[in-house]
Amino acid sequence: MYSFLGGGLFCAIVGNILLVVSTATDYWMQYRLSGSFAHQGLWRYCMSGKCYTQTDSIAYWNATRAFMILSAMSCFAGIIAGILSFAQFSAFERFNRSFAAGIMFFISTLFVLLAMAIYTGVTVNFLGKRFGDWRFSWSYILGWVALLMTFFAGIFYMCAYRMHECRRVAGAR
Repeated sequence: MYSFLGGGLFCAIVGNILLVVSTATDYWMQYRLSGSFAHQGLWRYCMSGKCYTQTDSIAYWNATRAFMILSAMSCFAGIIAGILSFAQFSAFERFNRSFAAGIMFFISTLFVLLAMAIYTGVTVNFLGKRFGDWRFSWSYILGWVALLMTFFAGIFYMCAYRMHECRRVAGAR
C-alpha cells in the first residue's frame, strides 16, 4: 500500500510542479511574425526580444488560465491529503485520505484536460490559420505531461485505497 502512496505522491508533486511551470511560462505557442520569431503564453507574448502583457480579455485565454490555476490548486490539495494518508489519526477513521487524494488528483486531471482542450481547439482553428508558420512549444507540452502525472497520481491513490479496503474487509472476517 505504501508503495502506491509513494508513487502517487511522487507523480503528484512532479505534476504540480509541471502545472505551475506550464501556467507561468511564455512558450505555449511559437510562430513567425514579420520575419522574426515570436512566442506567447497565457499571460504574455514576446516579439523581437521584448515581452508584453496580454491585456486582451479573450475568453479562451481566461478559461485556460482559470482551469490551469484550478488544476494546480486541486493537485496541491490532493498532495496535502496524500501526505496525510501516511499518518494514522484516529480522528479520521471514517474519512479515507487516500480516496480523497485520488479524487482531488482526478479533479486536477479534469481541469487540466479542459484547459488543454480549450487552448488546443482555439489555437488550431483560429490562431493556426492566422499565423502561417507556427507550432506548439514546451510550456504547452508540459501541460499535457502534467495531465498524465496527475492522472497516474489518482490511479496510484485509488489502488492504495482499494488495497486498504481489501485488507480491512479481510481483517474483519
